[in-house]
Amino acid sequence: MTIGSQIAWDDTVLPFQLDHSDIRGRVARLDGVLDQVLKQHAYPPQIEALVCEATLLTALIGQTIKLRWRLSLQIRGTGAVKMVATDYYGPTEDGQPARLRAYANFEPDQLDPNAKPFDLLGEGYFVIVIDQGQGMVPYQGITPLTGGTLAACAQTYFAQSEQLPTNFALSYGRSQVPGGQPHWRAGGVMIQHMPKASPFAKDGGSGEGGLLQAADIVHGEDGENWNRVNLLLETVEEMELIGPSIPPTDLLVRLFHEEGPRVFDAQPVRFGCSCSAEKVRSSMSIYSQKDLRHMTTPEGIVTADCQFCGAHYEFDPLTLGFDAPKAAPDAN
Repeated sequence: MTIGSQIAWDDTVLPFQLDHSDIRGRVARLDGVLDQVLKQHAYPPQIEALVCEATLLTALIGQTIKLRWRLSLQIRGTGAVKMVATDYYGPTEDGQPARLRAYANFEPDQLDPNAKPFDLLGEGYFVIVIDQGQGMVPYQGITPLTGGTLAACAQTYFAQSEQLPTNFALSYGRSQVPGGQPHWRAGGVMIQHMPKASPFAKDGGSGEGGLLQAADIVHGEDGENWNRVNLLLETVEEMELIGPSIPPTDLLVRLFHEEGPRVFDAQPVRFGCSCSAEKVRSSMSIYSQKDLRHMTTPEGIVTADCQFCGAHYEFDPLTLGFDAPKAAPDAN
């Protein structure tokens, strides 16, 4: 793909590289994916904003994982918002779309309508989990909630856990075309300095609580390149990030034309959930029949709802639990 080519940009992530400054990145545009994520729940506007930011970050970060892997963000708070969880499922085959899903767990009666969305989390942790599949131990990285936005938390995570200088420019909100219905759109750019060696900060970092920041990692010519590209990124306008009439390739030329931008194949993303009756049944195998009796409705069934997609499941309690009767072995 060359700079200037035209594709359907909505719900895609476009990888790129700046050859003159050893920086790689991604441009994401989300449209229908966000509507699918948010329509599963009637979230207040502040919660919608948190879910949108987390979903956009997940699309940008997850694009690098391998086929059939899963990348998850888990934002855990002690405030009114207890958790925002997202999943990015790598494509099952080359050329196939990746899948995104997200949800939030919060206490409605504790929401302060005047608070910024991030402040509703209180103290807590920003967690990235990479699941490589059956038989592999998932990788997990954790950093404290810091910086006032989820994007700032992600930047700190990459500096602290991966020692990769990282920056984001994000925009999201409700959009409406003449004669159409309002719906959510989001767009963002992620940049990372490509590593040449493992840096080491002797006395901790310059961030809150001594956490590493990008400035603690890159120095000399690399630092000059990083600072220059970040100054260019700061000139981006919100409508350039979201705008349906501005292809990401045009945005990259406008921002980084002197940095030698080179783009690769765009990755389509779709809303998708991995829940199933069998997975729910497996999750209930930790309970005994006695425990399950407390979960049984007056109609004599055990019910479960998927927080991500709203799927509703019903089970006979006698078929659940670790002490449920096992099927007779096959005589053949």
